[in-house]
Amino acid sequence: MSTTADPLVALGSLPGVADSVDSVRKAVDRVYGHRVMRRRSNEIASEAALRGARASAALAGADWALEEVRRRTDFGVEGEPRTVGAALRLTAEAGQLLSVWRQSPLRALARLHLVAAGGSRPDDAVGRPRLEGEPVDEPLIELELPSASEVSGRLDGLASLLIAGSDAPALVTAAVVHGELLALRPFGSCNGLVARTAERIVLVGSGLDPKSVCPAEVGHAELGRDAYVAALEGYISGTPEGVAAWIVHCARAVELGVRESTAVCEALQRGAA
Repeated sequence: MSTTADPLVALGSLPGVADSVDSVRKAVDRVYGHRVMRRRSNEIASEAALRGARASAALAGADWALEEVRRRTDFGVEGEPRTVGAALRLTAEAGQLLSVWRQSPLRALARLHLVAAGGSRPDDAVGRPRLEGEPVDEPLIELELPSASEVSGRLDGLASLLIAGSDAPALVTAAVVHGELLALRPFGSCNGLVARTAERIVLVGSGLDPKSVCPAEVGHAELGRDAYVAALEGYISGTPEGVAAWIVHCARAVELGVRESTAVCEALQRGAA
């Protein structure tokens, strides 16, 4: 992290970022202006939450069909059911953590990990950053793992930046939070699930998507794991081009999430859903 007063603002001027921010803003405005959204926003939000959780679980290795997620109840079983259950719980928890996030992002992250990993790992490893030498179970992200001391320092820096506030676009802040958490993998498990939920919290809490109807997780899953990891590698490289590519990738994911909810709106309008 830069030590300038507002390092996130500088990221907004990277190549392609401003155009992506503008495109996302217009897409979000369109779905919020849909006639069905004005009357049935709670239904759209519930459906977006379900689809976002399904997509986040898919990126974590549990790629279930949407209807299977709807009908299954065995989310405590080890393996894929537990992953899907964790994604569903996190999506439900996100809306409860907005005020906590503004005051203490690290406390909110600890809570997210507790919700995601509760019962699946030793109690003393849940809800806290990993210690030196502790393993990380994150099958999708196989990039070099930062040391525990680096994790601690960068998490503190990120939290300070968020608490101080930024004039950067919400999309930029959300992308950085998502990228940092994936790069650091601060917990022993569920880091991808937690990172994508944190991105959702920033998008909602910033006012860009206050009703939580633009599930970026859907877009990340649609763009695919390979593109997700490749974009993350760009972010981790720290080069202007790499960081810009990650932010643009996150922007595209939000736009695809908007498209998903727009389709739900249109289905409701036709009486087909």
